[in-house]
Amino acid sequence: MENTPAPITPTVILVRPQMAENIGAAARAMLNFGLDRMRLVAPRDGWPAPKAVAMASGAGRLLDAAGHYATLAEAVADCHHVYATTARPRDLTKRVITPEQAMAEARARIVRGEKVGLLFGPERAGLENEDLTHAGTIVTVPVNPEFPSLNLAQCVLLMAYEWRRQGPDPAAASEPDPAPRHEVEILARRWEDRLDEAGFFFPAQKADGMKLNLRNLFSRMPLTRADVQTLHGALRQITRRRSD
Repeated sequence: MENTPAPITPTVILVRPQMAENIGAAARAMLNFGLDRMRLVAPRDGWPAPKAVAMASGAGRLLDAAGHYATLAEAVADCHHVYATTARPRDLTKRVITPEQAMAEARARIVRGEKVGLLFGPERAGLENEDLTHAGTIVTVPVNPEFPSLNLAQCVLLMAYEWRRQGPDPAAASEPDPAPRHEVEILARRWEDRLDEAGFFFPAQKADGMKLNLRNLFSRMPLTRADVQTLHGALRQITRRRSD
């Protein structure tokens, strides 16, 4: 994990990237437009990777500082809002916006003092539904529906370009205290456990889908730290009443 100051730009998170060369090309695309924070989740060929440095063509310092994580949950734990890029239609209920809208919104969030993550999936199939439960918003590029495939570096380049197009990098300000992802994850897990004990996930064959929808619900809500504490307290009181 990297040890760097609080970001004033979004953090690019590459989930299970399959080729080191694509990681290097993504780093080059990021630096072209002023994004310099990268995190890698379980890269297929391990990390560090010499082929990534060769492809980065001058953006090697970005790779040197990249965070390396075993799981996506760890990689987004300190993020307050996560945008996930995907070209495929999904059956999850999430807001879907364009890269331009996403980067304008990300800029406003960062000015408020939030940390923002941008998710990019593996080259072959993209992000899975399980990955998307960690994101609050989906970003989709209006590509040719007959040929929607973008390679990893192209997708990163589009998002980085839209970020740069919004203007100079913002300075973070002190605003409401949003809850980072790891706190929301703990809250969601606790609610899931209590609901499971209460027999909420019924019938059994639908339980996995219901749990996925519950985690997705929590990821969509813009919770503050105070909101998280309120929901913990509410669950604690409900549980106490049931046990009396």
